[in-house]
Amino acid sequence: MKHLNITTKDTKKNMNISEIQKLKREKKAVILVHNYQRPEIQDIADYLGDSLELSRIAAKSDAKIIVFCGVRFMAESAKILSPEKIVLLPREEAGCELANMATKEELMKFKSKYPNACVVSYVNTNADIKAETDVCCTSANAVKVIQGVSAKQIIFVPDRNLANYVQRFTDKEIIPWNGFCYVHDGMKADTAKKIKSSYPDAKLVVHPECQKEMINLADAITSTGGMVKFARESNADKIIIGTEEGMIYRLQKENPNKIFYTIGNARMCRNMKMTTLEDVLLALREEKYRIELPDFILKAAKKSLDRMLEYN
Repeated sequence: MKHLNITTKDTKKNMNISEIQKLKREKKAVILVHNYQRPEIQDIADYLGDSLELSRIAAKSDAKIIVFCGVRFMAESAKILSPEKIVLLPREEAGCELANMATKEELMKFKSKYPNACVVSYVNTNADIKAETDVCCTSANAVKVIQGVSAKQIIFVPDRNLANYVQRFTDKEIIPWNGFCYVHDGMKADTAKKIKSSYPDAKLVVHPECQKEMINLADAITSTGGMVKFARESNADKIIIGTEEGMIYRLQKENPNKIFYTIGNARMCRNMKMTTLEDVLLALREEKYRIELPDFILKAAKKSLDRMLEYN
């Protein structure tokens, strides 16, 4: 009976994948998948990567429909860069707790308090914040953006840990928003030390959203895209990964001769894990849930994203 249940489950999974591929072709859709998604969602991706990389791919694509398997701010970014296309978020409630820590009302107070400051917002923000931002940044280019803007005072939204990391590379005054990613912020240096002591020849690679104690221990601090590159190019055959556990699946798949470890119990983003194959299938079949943004938000937010792309 157990074998029968497994077979039935696999059959349903294969049927869903087959139907997804069929609808994708018929509707000229493209499936974009973030590195933190479930393995079965990563496996159906036309493109797998970080949020901005995927949005830029979407903007260049001739697809009429973009199915973004991630969280809301990512799908919003795709819509901002591709306003003429239909952008679908398979799970309507898949938000980002870090992005939601920044509100327009509080940002306006910051801007009033520091009128000469430049607002630099992490791409992990909602569209209304991007619309009030001078320039966006990613974890990969945050240092370059901060160094490039002319202002000597920076309001950095919304991740305090990324702000603290960037402060290491500039004499400018960075005013950090008190937000954080609970996945990265929850990774503790003591746990990382224990893992490193168990695997002394392993390299520790962490995301800059981690706390400074974690960053101080790391052999490399980089974005998820940077982790892909590091894993591919490093001579190390054992690598400890300091980011959301979904990243391990991709790295192991692309580097089968290397071993990857998480820091303690695998850290999981519950919002990233919401999306299922059934959700993707329904999104394509019913063209839901559509990302719709007011024109004034689209135009204002696009300016901050376009300025960011100038630093790449």
